[in-house]
Amino acid sequence: MHTDTFPITSYLETAVTAAHAGAAILQAYAANRGELVIDTKMRNDLVSQADREAENAVLEILRERTPELGIVAEESGGQTHGKATWYIDPLDGTTNFLHGIPHYAVSIALVAHAGTCINGAAPLQADTPVVGVVYDLCREELFTGLLGSGAWLNGHRLQCSTTQSLEHALLATGLPFRDFSFESQYMPMLDQAIHSTRGVRRLGAAALDLAWVACGRYDGYWEMGLAPWDVAAGTLIVREAGGIANDLHHQEAWPRKGNIYSGNAVIGQSLYRMIQPYLSL
Repeated sequence: MHTDTFPITSYLETAVTAAHAGAAILQAYAANRGELVIDTKMRNDLVSQADREAENAVLEILRERTPELGIVAEESGGQTHGKATWYIDPLDGTTNFLHGIPHYAVSIALVAHAGTCINGAAPLQADTPVVGVVYDLCREELFTGLLGSGAWLNGHRLQCSTTQSLEHALLATGLPFRDFSFESQYMPMLDQAIHSTRGVRRLGAAALDLAWVACGRYDGYWEMGLAPWDVAAGTLIVREAGGIANDLHHQEAWPRKGNIYSGNAVIGQSLYRMIQPYLSL
């Protein structure tokens, strides 16, 4: 009899607990944003003590409960290790948070490494997100996903939208704000999207963009120049809601390099065909 040595459900419970711990720190600071100490890592890349303390709260729980796993976190770094590695963004949407815009989230994902067996299945052929948690504390919306089991919003099963054409699709995106090296590729994509869809939104939190694709609020989403912790959890949640979330260049098993397109099965492919002519390596 096979004994599963990768307790994926337990890891999801741990991630949810950690996300709530990080969110509690952010909520404590939300009413006193003017007093936050803010540093600039690079142009338009901000970090506050709220980010750092929320990350520390998340890390404390993950290290205590899953010492066998690696950790890669936005503010403190880290390295891959063991059968899987946590990818943590303690505050996705920092600029929104600092400006008092109530659209930000804690994002935690577990990426299992190639060779790991999940639920008795064959070993994974490539690194794969297997647990995803995106917690929107302003709306008290908890998005979760578990490889092979589905995705949920506050316990209710998620399904991507059923929109079948770009003409009727509402898309989300992220404008270049920190890295402008891909601007010449991105701007024609945006122009094309504006003219061929129902509309394009840019709300400034990639994890929530993906979560909203999973629950059908958006039909598709694409962005370039992100970090792995921005997209790891949302990628798994979209996939488990029946959608696609892939690397724009189709070089990675998941969008680890931060260039992503996603959507329901139809719109995701249509979106890729729309933007692909403007892509360059």
